[in-house]
Amino acid sequence: MAKDNASRRMPLAQHLAELRKRLLLSLIGVVLGAIAGWFAFNPVFDTMQRPLLEAAARNGSIININFTGMTSAFDVRLKVALFLGLIGTSPWWLYQLWAFITPGLKTRERRYALGFVGAAFPMFAAGAALGWLVLPRAVLVLTEFVPRGATNLTDAQAYLSFVMRLMIAFGLAFVLPIVMVALNFAGIVMASTWAHGWRWAVVLAFTFSAVMTPTPDAWTMILVAIPICLLYGIALVVCWSHDRRIARRNAALADGL
Repeated sequence: MAKDNASRRMPLAQHLAELRKRLLLSLIGVVLGAIAGWFAFNPVFDTMQRPLLEAAARNGSIININFTGMTSAFDVRLKVALFLGLIGTSPWWLYQLWAFITPGLKTRERRYALGFVGAAFPMFAAGAALGWLVLPRAVLVLTEFVPRGATNLTDAQAYLSFVMRLMIAFGLAFVLPIVMVALNFAGIVMASTWAHGWRWAVVLAFTFSAVMTPTPDAWTMILVAIPICLLYGIALVVCWSHDRRIARRNAALADGL
């Protein structure tokens, strides 16, 4: 084992060279993804503005996206392309992160790291998808305040930022259980600590849902908060199981001594 650890040690210069290599590969992947996102802009943008058009038809108001300035349309297209490239290539640059840190890890730590990286992307994607499902309802409620016959020209960049913040917020909320398990497996936070804070977790989940789903009905808030609470509970069970396994192993070692 000592020989294996020694073989994984690298001088600082090699670490920096490896970091530069992984960053370059990650950047190339994101750029290629952004190029694909550039050509996919039209269907994506049509899908993004559909909630506004549906809200306009339902409210009987003129609601549309407005591009202010000569470069506004170019800026919006570039931001959408970068956003799609970053999200679409996340498995690639997450793998590069894992490949950079794995030489210094033991075999079991490598499995844990690979499992966390592998689970983070689908969880983030699931959260972002939920945010996308909430978007039409949020747009409909917010645009109901526009008086009938009035015009609401929504700034394109402001609307784009609203959509991206919504999806990223829900994505990060779904990644939180992965962070909980990672901190527990690293020995930083015990399962009992997460268990003692479950009331605060529920309050924060419902508060987050209430803020991110500006709808007058409580059902939408509940439907958004329930998956977050369930994921917290699942993460708590995993942490409890891990702590019990560690406790049994330590007890066995103590009996052997």
